[in-house]
Amino acid sequence: MKEVYIKIKGRVQGIGFRYWAVKKAAEIGGISGWVHNECDGSVEILMRGEEEAVDKMILACHTGPSLARVDSVNFVVGRLSGFLPPIADGVFKRV
Repeated sequence: MKEVYIKIKGRVQGIGFRYWAVKKAAEIGGISGWVHNECDGSVEILMRGEEEAVDKMILACHTGPSLARVDSVNFVVGRLSGFLPPIADGVFKRV
C-alpha cells in the first residue's frame, strides 16, 4: 500500500476538479481518500491504495479535467490541518 498527500496548483478551483478526482479515482479503482479545496486556490488530495493505482492517479492529476490548468503537483510531508478527516478505507470523497 502507498499513501500520498499532494497539493495541486493552477486553475484547479471552480472548474470541477474535485468532481473529476472522485470520478477518476473510481475509474482507476482501489483508491481511498479525499480531495479538498484550499483557501490559497489549490486542491489537496490525500489518498491510499496499491502503488500502481496511486501512481496512475498522480499522473492523471498532472492534467486534471479539461478546464483545468495544472501548474504543479507537489508532495506534502505530514498533514497540514487537523480538521481534515482521516482516510476511510474504500471511500474517495470530496471534503
